[in-house]
Amino acid sequence: MPALSPTMTQGNIAKWRKKEGDKIEVGDVICEIETDKATLEFECLEEGFLAKILVPEGSKDVPVGQPIAITVEDSDDIASVPAAVSGSEVKDNKQNITREDGAQESSSVDIKTSELPSHVVLDMPALSPTMNQGNIAKWRKKEGDKIEVGDVICEIETDKATLEFESLEEGFLAKILAPEGSKEVAVGQPIAITVEDPNDIEAVKTSVGGGVGVKEEKPIQRSTTKDIKTPTSFTRISPAAKLLITEHGLDASSIMPSGPRGTLLKGDVLSAIKSGKGSTRISEPEKKISPLSSPQPSASSSTSLGSKSDVQRTDAHEDLPNSQIRKVIATRLLESKQSIPHLYLSTDVILDPLLSFRKELKAKYDLKVSVNDIIIKAVAIALRNVPEANAYWDAAKGEIILSDSVDISIAVATEKGLMTPIIRNADQKSISSISLEVKDLAEKARAGKLKPNEFQGGTFSISNLGMFPVDHFCAIINPPQAGILAVGRGNQFVEPVVGNDGVEKPGVVTKMNITLSADHRVFDGKVGGNFFASLSSNFSDIRRLLL
Repeated sequence: MPALSPTMTQGNIAKWRKKEGDKIEVGDVICEIETDKATLEFECLEEGFLAKILVPEGSKDVPVGQPIAITVEDSDDIASVPAAVSGSEVKDNKQNITREDGAQESSSVDIKTSELPSHVVLDMPALSPTMNQGNIAKWRKKEGDKIEVGDVICEIETDKATLEFESLEEGFLAKILAPEGSKEVAVGQPIAITVEDPNDIEAVKTSVGGGVGVKEEKPIQRSTTKDIKTPTSFTRISPAAKLLITEHGLDASSIMPSGPRGTLLKGDVLSAIKSGKGSTRISEPEKKISPLSSPQPSASSSTSLGSKSDVQRTDAHEDLPNSQIRKVIATRLLESKQSIPHLYLSTDVILDPLLSFRKELKAKYDLKVSVNDIIIKAVAIALRNVPEANAYWDAAKGEIILSDSVDISIAVATEKGLMTPIIRNADQKSISSISLEVKDLAEKARAGKLKPNEFQGGTFSISNLGMFPVDHFCAIINPPQAGILAVGRGNQFVEPVVGNDGVEKPGVVTKMNITLSADHRVFDGKVGGNFFASLSSNFSDIRRLLL
């Protein structure tokens, strides 16, 4: 059950628009939810199948955060969902999940509601159906500020994008519970408190203690002296714990296990590292040598130096925390390479007609377009001429589905990760309109302001590294699409050129390499060949793009 308003704590299922087994597309309305303000439509931001409705139509007072339905990516998985499962069971299972170190998740917010004046607690909202946590990217309002209806309170980084959290009520921001930069704040966890009367702000500040702690990457302090070991016995050790002990050179016998049946867990090792209790193994040469023993200075010195360099190598690194977007990208790239049979086709196209056409547009019409803008148009026309290439694989049906429109996804690098805004119906748009739309979407992507409908979907992708010294590369398919075109830089070559007099002479031509990564279930050699033939003809006779 999503929080569709800041004050919403529960809702009623007014109507299910989809029934169990139905295919769900991006933007489809799954159900209508009656909140404390109005009856709103709950739209889906991901494709899939509605496997199980946990809360039937007409259900009243369903708490925010309680599961109301289960979706699956593959229709074959619908039968695997137990018929008797209920929303409360799913919720209980979620609450019983513990961390690897055995500690229960808990909120660090201490709110004494009995001591507070009239107030509203703002919880971390579920801004997408798959969102279960978010990061506070930026607070647009500070404590004490007046809030109007529609004001953006803060920016929240979800697993999809950075979205604005708007206020649906007037009031004053009394207390920020999750400071700017807070990471992985669970959906439903309090992030702020608002009041109606500004005179109540101080009362809230004094009554509320604690907040959501910002996760910081702190340097690990290790002791170089040998600690007194506390004898412990563990019967098992988890792989993650074993890896950490090896990396940090710890003595496992000095760490107290907390897992079931004496299992040493990852959390035990991390706690020992943070507290400095995990003693570091000391090499033999560092032990005190008896005066009666024969000294071996060279061996001892060599070993000691090696030991010190090992410690330096271990410490010489920096952990870079991933954004939610990068985590999702990493997961989907891996899934793509593991589940999609990639077919690679490559060719060189003559770039000189395109460059001449671009100069002509600038000279005659003062129209500034990039090489990438014209490439988008050329690819879109090729996809329209070869509809079999503008398709995707339906795993549920086991067949190829032809797309109705040509929607080109453009890879845009941002600080938070790679985003793919979409030029919809690119084959029907002029080069100038494509140019304007690309600039607008790229700016939104870099600012984290893309709306879900601006980056979800698409039928084909283009990744252009021509502005870098990259001659050719192979891109990874962006599911559920079946193709992505990797574009390299243009290079000049000396080749035989037939002049107007029919005589063959050496000439300089500019070539650009393009490499297609295609889903082999959709593209066979013939489809790929026809697509490249159409695309090459577009580059050789660039004016046909104006038709």
